[in-house]
Amino acid sequence: LSQLPKEFLSFFLTHSTQPPPPIIMSSSPKVEHVILFKVKEDAEPSEVNNMVSLINGMSSLDEVLYLTAAPTLRVRSSIPSLAFTHVSHSRFKSEPDLSAYAVNPIHLDVKKRNGPLVADILAVDWFTGDLGGGVHVAVPPGSAVRVTFWKLKEGLGDKARSEILEGIKGIKEKLGGGVSQFTYGENFSDRAKGFSIAFLAVFPSQTELEAADPNQDENFKDYLDDTFGLDFVVPPPPQ
Repeated sequence: LSQLPKEFLSFFLTHSTQPPPPIIMSSSPKVEHVILFKVKEDAEPSEVNNMVSLINGMSSLDEVLYLTAAPTLRVRSSIPSLAFTHVSHSRFKSEPDLSAYAVNPIHLDVKKRNGPLVADILAVDWFTGDLGGGVHVAVPPGSAVRVTFWKLKEGLGDKARSEILEGIKGIKEKLGGGVSQFTYGENFSDRAKGFSIAFLAVFPSQTELEAADPNQDENFKDYLDDTFGLDFVVPPPPQ
């Protein structure tokens, strides 16, 4: 954070001395915001670490309910160009809050600073309701997260899309009892490279994630043109 302008550094210091109380998800729709980054091969490790730190520092912004960034643990894709190296996962109270975050000066400054390191980006956004059981909106550090994106075949009608979304509900049970959070929905980002369905599962640790079956698209393959999966482990919060 030392490379941020003084006014931004002051913001982070004053907003990070005391951790905010945990936020509880309500039944109103929230927004999941997942961004994948492919870091350039010639990027210096110290620069990449600073990139991740700058992203994590934005968890204190007023519009953000939750935000974390980390290296990817594993990518599952048949398309070599989708070999993303890092991920940012954040949650917002509403689409207007996400829009406000997008134009926040601190966010714009972080994008400008990180831009030279990034070769490619993919972003997926979807609405989700209550996570169930009064679950905190934050994903605990040390948790393992599996994100899956689906690209549907062209020409599928609304009925087929509704059946797919309804069928995704059963994936949580197939992943095992260790799943503590599970969200899914239709993408509304214009930076998703054609992926239109997303779901996200949170496991207590990497152990439970490794035990879960990654092939959850077998019952849906007649509807799919492509699938993409990514795993990562949630790091400790920024100090």
